[in-house]
Amino acid sequence: MTMQHRAAVLGSPIAHSLSPVLHRAGYEALGLTSWQYGRHEVDEAGLAGFVRELDPAEWAGLSLTMPLKRAVMPLLDEVSAAAVSVDAVNTVVFGADGHRRGDNTDIPGLVNALRERGIERVEAASVLGAGATASSALAALAQVCTGEVTVYVRSPERAAEMRELGERLGLTLRTAPWEDGAAALAAPLTVSTTPAGATDGFAEGLPAAPGALFDVLYHPWPTVLVAAVEERGATVLGGLDLLVHQAVLQFEQFTGVERGPLDAMRAAGEKALARGAAR
Repeated sequence: MTMQHRAAVLGSPIAHSLSPVLHRAGYEALGLTSWQYGRHEVDEAGLAGFVRELDPAEWAGLSLTMPLKRAVMPLLDEVSAAAVSVDAVNTVVFGADGHRRGDNTDIPGLVNALRERGIERVEAASVLGAGATASSALAALAQVCTGEVTVYVRSPERAAEMRELGERLGLTLRTAPWEDGAAALAAPLTVSTTPAGATDGFAEGLPAAPGALFDVLYHPWPTVLVAAVEERGATVLGGLDLLVHQAVLQFEQFTGVERGPLDAMRAAGEKALARGAAR
């Protein structure tokens, strides 16, 4: 009898997650017929109980989305330096002995997505927003940006948090008022980490020659800001770029495959999003 291997994405809400589509496409591409990838609605209160019931002989790993990325950390035996740097785990890998290791693949996923589009070094960068994804963006920019990073935020409290994180990451970082966010696009690279609609108003105030924009949303797509930047001929990356690159890194950790099927996973994500847009 073939041993079954299981993985899943946890979060609340979770019905919208594309992770099962991506991972299952990876299994199909490589003929990993004994692998299953599920989706479970789990909140912070239910997380410890859920993890405790998993059989490490059967379960390979978990993908975590909000609000679990910080809540899972006390449940782990080991946490990678990347995850510690932003206080967020999006990947848990189980050892055969039940050892639980936490990692953050959002950070290298961001770096790899940029590298795929030819963006390996920039002299300055901007970040729109100050939430959990903005923290991962800063950690990625610590590897990409050689100069100053400007973070556009809505409150003094968020500004202070971002400055503290920037200091820990060794970044030269300053904060600026949210209402000045259109100026962010004057930088060679801007990462937008905000909810749908939050940056729409910046589209009218863009510089004539904006830098590259990495907008981490994938629905709706394109955003108003993305469309305006693309119209001016600048490079644009989207949430699917991040999702696929972080997912293939999870896939490799869960399965032990050295090189995950990035193209197959991306194609499945694009197809799923196209179906969603058609409904």
